[in-house]
Amino acid sequence: MNGPQTLILLVLALLGVFAEAVVDFPRVWLRTQFDVLPPLMVYASLTGGVGTLVLLATVGGICADALSGNPMGVSVLPLFWVGLALHWRRELILRDLPYAQFVLGGMAAAAVPVLTLVVLLTLGENSLLGWGTLWQLLVVTIGGAALTPLCFSVMETLKRAFAYQPSTTTPFPANREIKRGRY
Repeated sequence: MNGPQTLILLVLALLGVFAEAVVDFPRVWLRTQFDVLPPLMVYASLTGGVGTLVLLATVGGICADALSGNPMGVSVLPLFWVGLALHWRRELILRDLPYAQFVLGGMAAAAVPVLTLVVLLTLGENSLLGWGTLWQLLVVTIGGAALTPLCFSVMETLKRAFAYQPSTTTPFPANREIKRGRY
């Protein structure tokens, strides 16, 4: 992943975190909010390098924590761990299939809140846990799974729109005959 693609990914992460804080209808209807960062982390881990993962986890995690009740920086490590786990095995993953994207997005969207809870409990923070937590985890998992193929298609569309596309034609036609020897 090159510089402009990384910049587009970071802008989408910032816009997604801002939309999570501003848009109320999922929170009102479902009693929870979708998380945009795990699907973006799945895309970054399957198409980018470790530098992109670190940048997205740091910027996205700090922005998400700034707009939530979490202590600052607690979301950075879970996002990075999920992204790094996918990045290590990206050669084995069928990343172009929407079904695989759906499954990976669901697993990432479920793993990030659970790992964040583990980090919070390790730090000694008090968390509200109950049956509502399972409902929220289910909704966040389904929402992340549904957002991941959408994230892949949006990023590929933006990549085609803003990135240089190499030419597939050659300057020499295939029907040209080359004569060798003396004239």
